[in-house]
Amino acid sequence: MKNTRKATFEDVNQLAELFDQYRIFYHKESDIPAAENFLRERIGNKDSEIFVAEEDGKLTGFVQLYPIFSSTRMQRYWLLNDLYVNENHRGKGYSKELIEEAKELCRSSNACGVLLETGKNNDVGNQLYPACGFELYDSVNFYEWTNKGN
Repeated sequence: MKNTRKATFEDVNQLAELFDQYRIFYHKESDIPAAENFLRERIGNKDSEIFVAEEDGKLTGFVQLYPIFSSTRMQRYWLLNDLYVNENHRGKGYSKELIEEAKELCRSSNACGVLLETGKNNDVGNQLYPACGFELYDSVNFYEWTNKGN
């Protein structure tokens, strides 16, 4: 049974609570009003695609994807930037359903793939993603430059 769908403006209040939990998981300060604004902007500007999982009318998880492009392939990729399921709803398959939404978005937008990054110590993610058909791409090094002014 499919428990996922595309997020709408009507979801922002509940979604912001999940987004806040996600950010706290990554050691950020709680800020639900900022989360609401951020999500409204993403949905309103069509900067990202957000899908939600729900159970009995309550949001239980989400996935957020951003479009990026491959110059060598001359096609769009989707960056799976955020995936979160509330801890009380884990183990019910919501993550896999949300990942299936990401794959369907890839297919329907004629993109060449979905990319993601996760920590080496994320044991759950490092089991989940290969189980969903993702391959570890270890032939490149991933680097980051951080703007210390932000």
